[in-house]
Amino acid sequence: MIVKQPAVAGTLESSDIQVSIFPNPGNGLDIQLQSNAKAQFGDSIIETTKAVLAEFEITDAVVSLVDKGAFDWVIRSRMQAACCRATETKFNWKGED
Repeated sequence: MIVKQPAVAGTLESSDIQVSIFPNPGNGLDIQLQSNAKAQFGDSIIETTKAVLAEFEITDAVVSLVDKGAFDWVIRSRMQAACCRATETKFNWKGED
């Protein structure tokens, strides 16, 4: 999918993560992480981020992550929301046709 517009999901509150995604046509992925726990959990946060980008087939984007201690499932959900907004994709949360 193509990132058509900048998008943000999440907050800067404790135990959350703010994900910002921007178009980066033809320049691949650029993932930037700011986190107090980067030394301990940075690799895992980046891995989760890349997994969600792969699920959406996004190959050209700048992703900025500001982590405030989010769990993996929070990171994944914020990434999914930002990707849907950036690609103008509707996500079928209820599994209905």
